Amino acid sequence: MTVERAIRFFAGLMILISLALGAPASPLYVSSYFLWLTAFVGANLFQFSLSNFCPLALVLRKCGVPDGPACGASAQTPRQS
Repeated sequence: MTVERAIRFFAGLMILISLALGAPASPLYVSSYFLWLTAFVGANLFQFSLSNFCPLALVLRKCGVPDGPACGASAQTPRQS
């Protein structure tokens, strides 16, 4: 698993958990304050898309998770005639 995939995995997991714990219709409902975690993760993803900086990426790299090609960077470029 690469840093980029781990970030997407972690963000998706946090959103699903916070929605399960914060949505009143959920059988796992604890408190609607968990929806703030959803907002925080969404804001962090938005900031990451603009600045290409993510605090989780620093932690993952320190833990030895390898970097991978950015999303779409591994696609082949068209040949020039």
